[in-house]
Amino acid sequence: MKLNEIGNRLYTGETSVDFAGKRKLWYLISVAIIAIAALGLLGRGLNLGIEFEGGAKFNVPSTMSVEEARKIVKNAGVETAVIIAVGNERLEIQTPPLEQTEINSLIAKVANDFNVDPKLITTQSVGPSWGADITRQALIGLAVFLFLVILFLTIYFEVRMAVAAIVALLHDLLITIGVYAILGFEVTPATVIGVLTILGYSLYDTVVVFDKVKENTRSITAQSRLNYREGANLALNQTLIRSINTSIVALLPVAAILIVGVGILQAGTLKDLALALFVGITAGTYSSIFIATPLLVQLKEGQPEIQALSRRVHARRSNAGREGPEAMKVSGNTAIATQVLPAGPRTQPKRFKRSKRKK
Repeated sequence: MKLNEIGNRLYTGETSVDFAGKRKLWYLISVAIIAIAALGLLGRGLNLGIEFEGGAKFNVPSTMSVEEARKIVKNAGVETAVIIAVGNERLEIQTPPLEQTEINSLIAKVANDFNVDPKLITTQSVGPSWGADITRQALIGLAVFLFLVILFLTIYFEVRMAVAAIVALLHDLLITIGVYAILGFEVTPATVIGVLTILGYSLYDTVVVFDKVKENTRSITAQSRLNYREGANLALNQTLIRSINTSIVALLPVAAILIVGVGILQAGTLKDLALALFVGITAGTYSSIFIATPLLVQLKEGQPEIQALSRRVHARRSNAGREGPEAMKVSGNTAIATQVLPAGPRTQPKRFKRSKRKK
């Protein structure tokens, strides 16, 4: 079966995946993933860059091994340096915050022992107070973003949709941070930019689904053919192919950036940004399908009017079952498609054929 045929069957309700009905399964999967991320975060912690913790960074042109470079730096009086190979011809030395005289002394020592020109050694120094200020500003930016998201969703949709969307955003954020901790990637300002970007992407995907849910359930309490869960689940199925296609198109270039940044160019900025985008987009796609809408349905089912609707739908279908198999067509996907979508043109040719036989 072709992808467009699957999309048409999902849109009309002929084929349906019960995302909302199996929400406990999706919750368990998310809890397991978040638990693994939390273990990595608590066990290894985040590898914060000098922009957040403060320190000094020295970029040295050298083909020396990391072990040899670590011995030289230790002999120079720096016990806690972190040394990373950048490609095959450069080393990056990260140290705790140093005074300017200590920086000059270390440059001279490294230049002599590495046998390189001191002018070729580039340095970057960040004080601990500046790093703390950057961290505070990043947290403030995240808080402002979440507040504006809640405000927008509350005004455009409703409070329960805002709560479901925020839970999905926090879900994506925890998974992304956990992956950084497990892999030991350095957290830099590029990482913060990537995280804010993927939060926006996750929100976009969730809003598209919620908009379809709002359309399908606008006057749902005025009828008794389908309940809220079925209307929301149909909306999720109708936007499923779009969500998958959008995510694949977004992930392919990000994967290319990640491969080029890590495997070929050894560019730290590209690596930090691409990893956050790749993990975040993947988690955002999952949360918009398996977390946001099922959680919304769970919250809505606590409302008295939605509970009353479910009782009316159940009573109607019970009566239909006693009347015969034909009356049971009002249940399940057929009822949803008939209620939400206009009747298709398939009935017209049948009527024409019957009238032609009569003649």
